[in-house]
Amino acid sequence: MVKKPAVLPLISKGFQTMELKWLLCVTLLILGLVDVHTHDGEDDHGGDVIDIEDDLEDGVEEVEESKPEASSPPPSPKVTYKPAVPTGEVYFVENFDKGTLEGWVLSKAKKDDTDDEIAKYDGKWEVLEMKDTKLPGDKGLVLMSRAKHHAISAKLTKPFIFDTKPLIVQYEVNFQNGIECGGAYVKLLSKTTELNLDQFHDKTAYTIMFGPDKCGEDYKLHFIFRHKNPKTGKYEEKHAKRPDADLKTYFTDKKTHLYTLVLNPDNSFEILVDQTVVNSGNLLNDVTPAVNPPREIEDPDDQKPEDWDERPKIPDPDAVKPEDWDEDAPAKIPDDDAVKPEGWLDDEPEYVADPDAEKPEDWDEDMDGEWEAPQIANPKCESAPGCGTWQRPMIDNPNYKGKWKPPMIDNPNYQGIWKPRKIPNPDFFEDLEPFRMTPFTAVGLELWSMTSDIFFDNFIICSDQVVAEDWANDGWGLKKAADGAAEPGVVGQMMAAAEERPWLWVVYILTVALPVFLVVLFCCSGKKQPNAAEYKKTDAPQPDVNEEKEEGKDKADEEEEEEEEEAESNEDKLEEKQKSDADVGSASQEEEEDEEEEDGKPTSEEEESMNRLKKS
Repeated sequence: MVKKPAVLPLISKGFQTMELKWLLCVTLLILGLVDVHTHDGEDDHGGDVIDIEDDLEDGVEEVEESKPEASSPPPSPKVTYKPAVPTGEVYFVENFDKGTLEGWVLSKAKKDDTDDEIAKYDGKWEVLEMKDTKLPGDKGLVLMSRAKHHAISAKLTKPFIFDTKPLIVQYEVNFQNGIECGGAYVKLLSKTTELNLDQFHDKTAYTIMFGPDKCGEDYKLHFIFRHKNPKTGKYEEKHAKRPDADLKTYFTDKKTHLYTLVLNPDNSFEILVDQTVVNSGNLLNDVTPAVNPPREIEDPDDQKPEDWDERPKIPDPDAVKPEDWDEDAPAKIPDDDAVKPEGWLDDEPEYVADPDAEKPEDWDEDMDGEWEAPQIANPKCESAPGCGTWQRPMIDNPNYKGKWKPPMIDNPNYQGIWKPRKIPNPDFFEDLEPFRMTPFTAVGLELWSMTSDIFFDNFIICSDQVVAEDWANDGWGLKKAADGAAEPGVVGQMMAAAEERPWLWVVYILTVALPVFLVVLFCCSGKKQPNAAEYKKTDAPQPDVNEEKEEGKDKADEEEEEEEEEAESNEDKLEEKQKSDADVGSASQEEEEDEEEEDGKPTSEEEESMNRLKKS
């Protein structure tokens, strides 16, 4: 008997497997659409969610609908508030955890040159927690009013004297409602005999002004100090250069930000926001106007001589206007070659009175004058090339030259641009230590704001950077940790965004879930299925062989076709198979000879099979 390999069932099984894989892909896309639908319809269906689970077992897809209980996210780690305590010597420290304005003085002053209605410093201050605080018990100073003047101040434990120690000023600000127009800067009030905190106002002498300020789209971070002229005794404001960093986020994100000014005895300075440097420089080189005036100035009494010639070019005095130059020739002339178009309506005006217009009933000729219908385009002119008196079009005059001017030549008497001579500056001085400013003895907030609920907290003035950093970590750092613990992770943020925009579920599935599923499906889907080519055999009758020998031939054919590098191994196996075939073939030789006599010669398929065996 001759056996035929079961090729068609195996090929059919391979196609079924591929179809099953694509069916799973389509199913996944359907799941995404169903998920979008369920999220989009939560408001109408009481929040019910349909979960579809796919379980592929023995090529059968099972779909089950279930409504599991909504799983609540794990609770965020809690950050407990603990008041910050300075770890070293300070000149001023305040965290407002007492819950009162003890130690602070509200101003009772009035601004000069201002309307009485808004001249008073009657803006309200309170000590409160932030509206959306993540640290219960953490309080701060809140500017409560809008469109009012605010002024409040407090004394230092001891005056700060600019000698050999650096100055560090640090505090926190949170624009809880954003900020339209207003400031949140501090003033370090100079030590003077006139200083009266009860009368603190905009003209009260200060040594340094530092902090954020914004109006419109102008975002600022001030560092201004008042420098005393050693010759005249007058004070002049010096403004640090603007930061290169983009400051907008600090005013708009409604988060608490830490502002720090570090001023060193070597005249260098640094400005930090959230412990990151956003501006730095030197008091001698990076402020405007400069601390030291120029050594020389222009002589205010020097005057330009009357015969000083500053003209680099002059008209050529020897030039003569050509005789044929016609200055009166017009720039435009009528086109003599133009011809009036045929059909031009000379007797029709371009505009006529609207025949459908009617005089309004309330028209008073005594008050409004004689009524006239409004003008409209003449309908007769629509089909004609034109109406009214025809005029030749104007063209450029080829003889036009304009007003004649002599050409310009270099001025032989040119003396250059005149400048007054330089003289020594009578007000010159050289201050190489602008760091040594006027001592200050109080800190104050003197502000105007169109936005309320500005939150201030954790003021510190000291000379030790380690003390300032410890204070920042125990105060602002705690707020940052609490905010971070309350914020959802990346997955949570994606889920929250999808709750507001259900179409994002499709994006997530197509960009994340689908690629991962396809990789797992096609790369890790179990044992490799046999190739249909492995089972390709001739359908012509062949000698009977046992199942083991026929399986060996199939394996030899597979190794020959797919792995040419193992040719020697294939030849050894083939020799063994040929010996076995010879033993079995001798027993069925007579049957084979009878078949050859009946057929006359081998079939083409048998020849092809024999040739393949010989080649191998």
